[in-house]
Amino acid sequence: MIVIYGIKEELNPIKSKLSDVIHGCMQSVLGFPEDKRAHRFIPMDREDFYYPGGRTDAYTVIEINMMAGRQIETQKNLIKSLFQEIERQLLIYPVDVEIIIKEQAPHQWGFRGMTGDEVNDLKYKVNV
Repeated sequence: MIVIYGIKEELNPIKSKLSDVIHGCMQSVLGFPEDKRAHRFIPMDREDFYYPGGRTDAYTVIEINMMAGRQIETQKNLIKSLFQEIERQLLIYPVDVEIIIKEQAPHQWGFRGMTGDEVNDLKYKVNV
């Protein structure tokens, strides 16, 4: 589950492309299958989105929620890949992107009527 926040005038025109970039990084770094895309865009009014100095209106926050199990290097590779691809494909500089990975234990996830620790048919690996 990925939640993306930004100023609506900046975020709305690039939502589809940004989703593609994020998903491409999830596929290449974490081995996600094509059909494993769960992105939620939260376009915000300018007056509701405060951000640090030295940023532009393109400032975008990406929260990645995932089951615990990925190695530190894998998570760092994901973050670096996102910075690189967002800059390359959308021309948003890394200073305007904030990425947060939030891990939860598998038993804290619920989907398809069960908890994450009960699932045995995922099409990707969590412990990478």
